[in-house]
Amino acid sequence: MSSQDKMLTRIGGLLRQAESTDNEHEAEAFLAAAQRLATGSSVDLAVARAHIANRERRPTPAQRVIPIGEAGKRGLRTYVQLFVAIAAANDVRCDVARSSTTVYAYGFDTDIDTCEALYTSLLIQMVRASDQYIKSGSYKSATTEKLVVERRYGRTVQRPVQVPVAAVTARLNFQMAFASRIGRRLAEVKSDVEAAAVKADAAESAPTGTALALRNKELELTDFYSRTSEARGTWRGPQASAGYSAAARRAGDRAGKAARLGSSPELGGARGQLPRGAGE
Repeated sequence: MSSQDKMLTRIGGLLRQAESTDNEHEAEAFLAAAQRLATGSSVDLAVARAHIANRERRPTPAQRVIPIGEAGKRGLRTYVQLFVAIAAANDVRCDVARSSTTVYAYGFDTDIDTCEALYTSLLIQMVRASDQYIKSGSYKSATTEKLVVERRYGRTVQRPVQVPVAAVTARLNFQMAFASRIGRRLAEVKSDVEAAAVKADAAESAPTGTALALRNKELELTDFYSRTSEARGTWRGPQASAGYSAAARRAGDRAGKAARLGSSPELGGARGQLPRGAGE
């Protein structure tokens, strides 16, 4: 048995233990151990599922409701943008409530768990970084274009003027750029890990290839989503209706580059919930 097969067998055993216990804490412990062995990627977990396909209870996709925040909270769309970006890199599909208060996630439990853990960490980092940016006051030196409506000689005309960037504009632009950068970083990691795993399979002539396992997983999720989702239309992401700030976008992008891609115990808090006061 190759070293890869031994690792997959260990991961499969932990997944079986996580799903067979009725103790929630034990299940989380086994799942965390499996994820650590999988080096934080869904590729190994997908292959592990193929290795344990004949077990008593085979994993299937599920829908999970992810609360984002209370209706009326400013900036909910940027929080949704962050979760959707994370989900896209972890084989999870999403529908978004019109109010942006809720995301409906479709995927395998382990993948959704990963999304929630990443979201908890990255949301706190995003809110904290945007708070620091606003408190620094550096956004005040920037301007943005605003259309002013005037009446001239009986006609209504619009005239562009430069106005100072408001705090809410700076915050929204910062968080939009942060979420966008996180999405690109995670997508690059996903692509690199998958390519390396497929290459390793080819080198070892593995009978259960990563590419096949991922393809089967994708087909199963696509079928589940098409049968389960009741969404009408496509979520188009946040819009900075309050204005555009290039400086805030650059600052948010830098913060997204520096963010830690992982959850830390010291962050605490309920998974997926909006931190109190965030976005206000």
